[in-house]
Amino acid sequence: MLNRLQSLVDRYEELSAEMARPELTSDYERLQALAKERAALEEIVSLYRQFRETEQGIADSRAVLEEAHDPEMEALAREEMESLGEQKQRLEDDIRRALLPPDPRDAKSVIVEIRGGTGGDEAALFAADLFRMYTRYAEAHGWKVEVLSHSESGTAGLKEIIFEVNGKGAYSRLKYESGVHRVQRVPQTEAQGRIHTSTATVAVLAEAEEVDVSIGEDELRIDIFHASGHGGQNVQKVATAVRITHVPTGIVVICQDERSQWKNRVRAMAVLRARFLDYEQQRQAQEVSETRRSQVGTGERAEKIRTYNFPQDRVTDHRVGLTLHNLPGILDGDLDPIIDVVSTSEQARLLEEQLV
Repeated sequence: MLNRLQSLVDRYEELSAEMARPELTSDYERLQALAKERAALEEIVSLYRQFRETEQGIADSRAVLEEAHDPEMEALAREEMESLGEQKQRLEDDIRRALLPPDPRDAKSVIVEIRGGTGGDEAALFAADLFRMYTRYAEAHGWKVEVLSHSESGTAGLKEIIFEVNGKGAYSRLKYESGVHRVQRVPQTEAQGRIHTSTATVAVLAEAEEVDVSIGEDELRIDIFHASGHGGQNVQKVATAVRITHVPTGIVVICQDERSQWKNRVRAMAVLRARFLDYEQQRQAQEVSETRRSQVGTGERAEKIRTYNFPQDRVTDHRVGLTLHNLPGILDGDLDPIIDVVSTSEQARLLEEQLV
């Protein structure tokens, strides 16, 4: 690891020297490319330099300890060595984390799909709660939310909702939300006060540009039909709803919220590209190594990841064994305490794999 770090420092210094050449000031594109590469190395170089300074500090303290004949000086040297040893360990962890290959999707916006699962009307109400939770979370981070498609239930709940979260780094945070979410509470219609358990599924997909995926027109089947309201009745005289089927994979996307057929088609294609990219990435991950797939990191949605228990004011993330007693705050968008722990756990797993 140290050899790799020194080569990065050497490259950083080469870039700095190159950028300082007077003749380069007129070559803006070259200067910009060099600055971008150097900026990407800045954090790791800074950490490595701190690490070397800490090592030197430990060596100096050890020398003092070996030569000191004064008990007070020896105690100070031991204390300094202990403090610097802890700092060295922290820097090693930070360096390993910085050396992890970045997820190229982290900077992307996302498409989130929430669907009511088991539990009937209560599941639909829970799906609506989750949508509100993510909306509040996005607002707190300055991200924009746009609903692409939704289907309401008759109880102010949501059978399904697909929405886009636009903002830098949205995927890096929300990717850990993919999975089955479970709620335990007493429904308003429950006269006996019995606790019901319901679920909703959340899928978080990195937004895919046309350059990210290759989908041929001959692979698509596009159907146009009348948008439907409650009970399935047609609500528009003009057929504007769009259903796009990707024939090779069987992926189907329906968008009918807009009054314009063209807008519904654009939205449906955005969702289709995101689903297709997710499909391809999961297929490739499975081919690389079935044993290295995990709930956190691959977006596996087969198991429940979190429980929201209303009677106990408790939210438990089952992937990391974290329990918090702030259910109203979490449903109001205070998700960072959970996401931080899950993210750290995933980084630790990747570090373990890196060391194997």
